[in-house]
Amino acid sequence: MSLLTDTPRAGSHSDSAAAFVPDQSRAERARSYRPEDFEVPTGREEDWRFTPLDRLRGLTADATFEGGSLSVSGRGSDQVTVQTVGRDHEAVGSSGYVPGSRASALAWAAADEVRLLTVPREAELAEPFVLETTGASSEGASAGHTVVVAGRHSRATVVLAYSGSATTSENVEIVVEDGAELTLVTVGEWRDDSVQLASHHGLVGRDASLKHIVVTLGGDVVRHDTSIAYAGPGGSFDGLGVYFADAGQHLEHRLFVDHEAPHCRSNVEYKGALQGETARTVWIGDVLIQAAAEGTDTYELNRNLVLTDGARADSVPNLEIETGEIAGAGHASTTGRFDDEQLFYLQSRGIPQDEARRLVVRGFFASIVQRIGVPEVTERVMSAIEAELATAEQ
Repeated sequence: MSLLTDTPRAGSHSDSAAAFVPDQSRAERARSYRPEDFEVPTGREEDWRFTPLDRLRGLTADATFEGGSLSVSGRGSDQVTVQTVGRDHEAVGSSGYVPGSRASALAWAAADEVRLLTVPREAELAEPFVLETTGASSEGASAGHTVVVAGRHSRATVVLAYSGSATTSENVEIVVEDGAELTLVTVGEWRDDSVQLASHHGLVGRDASLKHIVVTLGGDVVRHDTSIAYAGPGGSFDGLGVYFADAGQHLEHRLFVDHEAPHCRSNVEYKGALQGETARTVWIGDVLIQAAAEGTDTYELNRNLVLTDGARADSVPNLEIETGEIAGAGHASTTGRFDDEQLFYLQSRGIPQDEARRLVVRGFFASIVQRIGVPEVTERVMSAIEAELATAEQ
């Protein structure tokens, strides 16, 4: 029995938000390293029309980055090298990323030091490498810049974990060299007073694969912008996401997959749940298939489960196709409440209502959580979801 109806047929969709036609191609939007090349957002722009700008503490306008109170520690395979390098290091900018927003450009300009994680060529990590970032206070803003490089024909999993209190804006560059396989997991368990803006950009090499997973379970306002490009044919990208918004929280995820190389694939699947008054989630999925990207195979899916009145989920998938020579392209977006038949079925077999609700939510998230592939993270995510549900029942 399906909780929400998917429409996996290429080209089909079920959108929960009103249709929106951008005034320009996604590829034509401004990009620059210079913050002054972007106007301060007002909320009327397509990129910022859903975001509560008044709660961002100046991260898009005039924040003074003074280092904040973040501490960072790494653990895992000793094959991974972690360095602090200058802005002039050859790895910085090697993904081809150029900031596409004022917030990202401000963070780029403010981060004097860059954290560089390197997986050596042909290395195969037996365990994930975890980089833990912990904030001690939301007073004061911090800017960060991280570069993750997976060397040719390497196999690795890297986890970026965030917790505590902070006001932070960061850029993360991800370079997956030819033939490499990288799983990058981001887990955000911020306290309720935290604000985070994150811009991730991945460059997928020839016959390489990137599994990019975002788990967002805390914070006052959290926004993740993810963009993906391909450096050669045969590249593969899987973008997975899990988010749970509680009362008053705003969790926003935006993705842009730029198919510019032929015979590449992408598959995006994000699932979110909302509970509590004014809980808000936003998911925007943009896919551009350029004229040269023949043989592209792409699909994106967003599903939202609204658990209580007063919560709102906006979901907007967009496809731009410049060539008809593709293997497949489609998207789907669904938003709904509990399936009463599922609850009745479980309760009719003696399962109390609260436990039945938890089982339905666990089942809703399970298909993505199980694909994370890191037992430590999987258990952490499911425990956090259980805690969110327990809070609602009190």
